[in-house]
Amino acid sequence: MKLLLLLLALAALMLLAWVRLAPSDPDDWHVDPLKAGDPGRGGVLLLPGEEARTYKATPKSLLSAFDRVAMEAPRVEQLAGSVGSGRITYIARTKWLGFPDYITVTAVPAEGGAQLAVYSRLRYGRGDMGVNRKRLDRWLEELQTVVE
Repeated sequence: MKLLLLLLALAALMLLAWVRLAPSDPDDWHVDPLKAGDPGRGGVLLLPGEEARTYKATPKSLLSAFDRVAMEAPRVEQLAGSVGSGRITYIARTKWLGFPDYITVTAVPAEGGAQLAVYSRLRYGRGDMGVNRKRLDRWLEELQTVVE
């Protein structure tokens, strides 16, 4: 019985280590939000259009402001891209277990300024209890104060 418990504990630790240490291939995650498919349950896809917020900024300055907001958030790192390339993908990890979510953003010109296209999705599991949506809403709220 003790051996079984020890093996289960070891398996759980190995799973947690994999969640934290598994490599993230930019070719898999750094995709154009404008061409992305359904992010699945727990993911978010925001596309420019009539319903999207227009920021009084150029696409480059809007993406730069979004980058500042994202990089100031806890447990966020850049996976690929740059403001200069016009698209950035971030990895945001949950606080306790470190589950990764991938957020790819680009900015496009719009009448009166620029709009964002954002593709946020989880790597593991079938749902995230609204974490991706809440994070993105926080970032967009903060972005309003940075841009305006």
